[in-house]
Amino acid sequence: MTSLRCLLALLTLHPAAADSGPRFGLLESIDVAPVVSDFSVGFDLLTSSNRQYVAYYDAQRRMTVASRLLVSKQWIYQVLPSKVGWDSHNYITMALDSEDHLHVSGNLHADPLVYFRTEKAGDILSLKPAVMTGELEDRTTYPRFLNDLDGRLVFTYREGGSGNGVNLFNRYDTATRTWSRLLDKPLFDGERLRSAYASLPSLGPDGLFHIHWVWRDTPDCATNQHLSYARSRDLIAWETAYGKKLELPIRYGQSEAIVDPIPAGGGIINGGHRLAFDSARKPVLTYHKADAAGNMQVFIARPGPGKWESRTLTDWKTPIHFSGGGSMPFIGITVSISEIAPGVLGVGYRHKDHGSGTIQLDATTLLPLERKIPQRPYFPNLLNRIESDFPGMEIRRISRLDEPGPDGHAYLIQWESLGPNRDKKPPNPLPTPSMLRLHKLKPTSGG
Repeated sequence: MTSLRCLLALLTLHPAAADSGPRFGLLESIDVAPVVSDFSVGFDLLTSSNRQYVAYYDAQRRMTVASRLLVSKQWIYQVLPSKVGWDSHNYITMALDSEDHLHVSGNLHADPLVYFRTEKAGDILSLKPAVMTGELEDRTTYPRFLNDLDGRLVFTYREGGSGNGVNLFNRYDTATRTWSRLLDKPLFDGERLRSAYASLPSLGPDGLFHIHWVWRDTPDCATNQHLSYARSRDLIAWETAYGKKLELPIRYGQSEAIVDPIPAGGGIINGGHRLAFDSARKPVLTYHKADAAGNMQVFIARPGPGKWESRTLTDWKTPIHFSGGGSMPFIGITVSISEIAPGVLGVGYRHKDHGSGTIQLDATTLLPLERKIPQRPYFPNLLNRIESDFPGMEIRRISRLDEPGPDGHAYLIQWESLGPNRDKKPPNPLPTPSMLRLHKLKPTSGG
């Protein structure tokens, strides 16, 4: 199982082979608007009880929110006073509070906080610039919303730069329409020597929030190191996988949080680690790193007796080297993990030399299955076809497959773009804007 709400489900499509039809059938497609396509950047999708919201950068690179009633195909548009360049960090994220007011943030990479909120619930035309705490909001990156166990809206972001930042959490009060600190100190503090690159806290099947991260010394992505983990009941008090309290802010020297002490240059990258849960609801992390011979491998780890235990899932004979700053293009490997059937975890990978595949594991033993279960693609072939004939274009998706709307249907948005180019404008010629579409889906029999 992945997190209940993956805010950055920005996907490059790699269709999987299957012996039967897709898990989701396409019911309807609705055009939203032409969008920027000369670099990849994250958009967002939300569905409320009667309305849908889509946030994106339009063909003029303007941050835009569109909304529609679920019973209508007609969109309402609100262009916001923020324009994007070519920085793939500058995704957009949205959330609804308990009063159905929309909150929007994005277009941030060590920039002053960009944040909008509706003045009238359900009305995007009333979106206005708003303030949060006003403190430590001058060099913000990685804005993300989530809800605590009581349903209150929480916002997290990094203040500072790569290799020199702290991670802060705010909580929203709907009665006063004000933000305050959830924590009176940062969750992570690199002590001006490094930064923590953390996942969004996700609520697991055990009722706890789980977070995992790597430390990074400089803007050079090769300096990622020390895969680490913590859990919490309330997003305020944090502990190790063994229930040992972690003093806040969490710092690099707190070795009790380390899952795998991967050194700088050891082959892990921020975002190159994923969380799932085994059959006993224990956290399971999959990630990539170099083995003792320097070859890149896929690993899996979970808490064992007294310490995390990890092992390799592959036996590849090729190294993968990466380094540099900015939003990286494909470095040569990506990994993922999810429950693909009851009692079965699937570790997906994409490798520059070995292609794409899924390693199927028993969710109790974490050992490879002797007999593989058939896999079905998620979507019909129609959604797997790239429309643009411009070289290098790829399909991007934000899906909410685990959050069906009130009509019982699943939704995703899809568009096409080039990949990241280290946050710089790609060379000419550039592709024309692509069409952003909303797709309405229904699980098929057996899906």
